[in-house]
Parts: sequence; structure tokens; C-alpha cells
Amino acid sequence: MQTGVLRVLRATAASWWRHKELRRTGQTGQAQRRERETVLRDLDYLKQAALLPNAHVICGEGGTFIHLGWTTVSTFAPIERFPLATLAVARGTPFIDIRPVTDVIAFANLPR
Repeated sequence: MQTGVLRVLRATAASWWRHKELRRTGQTGQAQRRERETVLRDLDYLKQAALLPNAHVICGEGGTFIHLGWTTVSTFAPIERFPLATLAVARGTPFIDIRPVTDVIAFANLPR
């Protein structure tokens, strides 16, 4: 695994409001444990996205999600999954963009 991937996952885990709140209240050990669990879970999602034939990342008005065949990796706040989705796409997971087109000319000039 690339160190850049781990850096992004660690920074994302540390930035979550729940982990920040644990650190603020002096529960550093619990925050570190939860961050570690989050990083390991997200690494597992990345591995699954690379291995499963139906896995893909989808970006729409509701946010960005990773679909692993029958399972969607998201929360009630789908934007929290954005760094993970970006990493999955960078590692070769197919990307589907279903956001509405606002610039028709730019859309028409896209390569086919």
C-alpha cells in the first residue's frame, strides 16, 4: 500500500467531528483507536473495490458513493466518503458521474 494512501486515510479519520470531539475532551486513546479502526475499514473497502468486478464509484447530486456490487459504502452524509472514493478512482475503480450537465457546449466537446 502506498504511503500517500495511508496519509489521506489517516487525515480523513482524524478530521471527523467525532474523533475531534474525543480529542478535545481528553480521550486521546479512544480517538486514536477509533481512527485506526476507520483506516483499516477504509483500506478494506479500497481492496474490495479493486477486486470486485461490479465495484464502481458514483457521483451525483446526493454526494459521492462507492458501490461494491450489492453494497454501498456511505453514511447519512455521503460527502464523508469523498476522499475514499477519490482514492478508489485513482487506483482504477470505474467512475460514473450522474450530475446534471450545466454547460452543454463543454459536454458536446468531450472526447468520445
